[in-house]
Amino acid sequence: MGESQAGKTAEARQEVVTVLYLAGLGDGAVRLPDGQIVHVAGALPGETVRIEETRKGSWQLQAVLEAAPERVSPPCPLAETCGGCALQHMRTDALLDWKVQRATRALLSAGFDAVPQATTFQVAPHSRRRADLAVKRGATSMLIGLHERGTKTIVDMSTCLVLDPEILALLPTLRTVLHSLQAIRREASLHINLLETGPDILLVTDAPLSAADRIRLAQMAEDYAIPRISWASTSNPEATETATQRAPVAQSIAGHTVTPPPGGFLQASATSEQAIQNAVMAALPTKMARRASVVELYAGCGTLTFPMAQRCQVSAYEGYASAWNALKAASGTARITAHHRDLNRQPVMAKELAQASAVVLDPPHAGARSQMEQIVRGLPTQVVYVSCNPAALSKDTALLAKAGYRLHAVTVIDQFLWSAETETVCDFRRESSRRSHSGPSRSG
Repeated sequence: MGESQAGKTAEARQEVVTVLYLAGLGDGAVRLPDGQIVHVAGALPGETVRIEETRKGSWQLQAVLEAAPERVSPPCPLAETCGGCALQHMRTDALLDWKVQRATRALLSAGFDAVPQATTFQVAPHSRRRADLAVKRGATSMLIGLHERGTKTIVDMSTCLVLDPEILALLPTLRTVLHSLQAIRREASLHINLLETGPDILLVTDAPLSAADRIRLAQMAEDYAIPRISWASTSNPEATETATQRAPVAQSIAGHTVTPPPGGFLQASATSEQAIQNAVMAALPTKMARRASVVELYAGCGTLTFPMAQRCQVSAYEGYASAWNALKAASGTARITAHHRDLNRQPVMAKELAQASAVVLDPPHAGARSQMEQIVRGLPTQVVYVSCNPAALSKDTALLAKAGYRLHAVTVIDQFLWSAETETVCDFRRESSRRSHSGPSRSG
């Protein structure tokens, strides 16, 4: 084959197109000449861009020919490779507007005729207090960071504009210490929660901890004032054990001291947690009758339970045993009843939900279909839904729309800065023939 023919064969297909909109992962959606819609990372709506096909059906941005006014230079030097931030090339105010649009479209698609103007909140850089990082053994040190988008390649996290600086400052030490551990043969994962008592670390490895490993971790905990380091095997990551503990582990929530489980879920930042709490509490009546009760579903360690218990009785349900134990241990009050229950397999039934002054739920990313079916059978007067996934929000709340609920208020919280993740708090209410002074106020 001649050189010119070989070059022609290897030449990649390119197109000049206009970006139509941002898709769910933050990629620009474009229409090819054949009518096919494809997604291109790094492109913004309204831009004219040149794109190149890297493999069949997969396209990448080659050049921005006409930039959108929302475009900025990514502030992080790792933005082009690290998979953690998909939208650093977009102004943060425009990013928040897009997230409001995502939530609004989801709710309109669910069947609500009108969506109220959203209350909004956006976190500041360097505020994220939890990190879930990949670890891979190198020749002289450990790679610790996030995967390059769409690959298994780990981008070593030398800097980060999202994480709290205290977490970032730990990474050089962790690279050195983890490299010395026999428990990591090839790969591991690292989960860090920055609690009020300091960093809480869970290490999940592909081999068991040796006695020498435990001594090394204990010394690191002492040197860097780390209260607890826990461990689990990649073959059974749920079975955690304490590798070393030098001090109590604690986090306060609305006046209650909680001991989160190793790797336990926390909202991304303290300020976004407060914003979610504020939105939920604003949805509930300011004054509730002495015996008023709220059923809370997917309660976790009590992020919403404890603030709500200052105003009413709370019957809180959580399926993850470690989180439920933490919630129960911290409750210490007759105003909270903590139940351990897998809500996907055994949802709280309509009869109990019908008696509640309100139902508050913060389900996982996939949503709460089984539980929503019981809610629309019980028809409580008010449902407050906290969502981290607009697609699941739309599917779940379509049941509320069909059951006659009206959308009273929406709050959109950008707690995952420069990502496509969208947090929404929605207040749904319905007129009911059952009048109760303990229930929430009705909307017209």
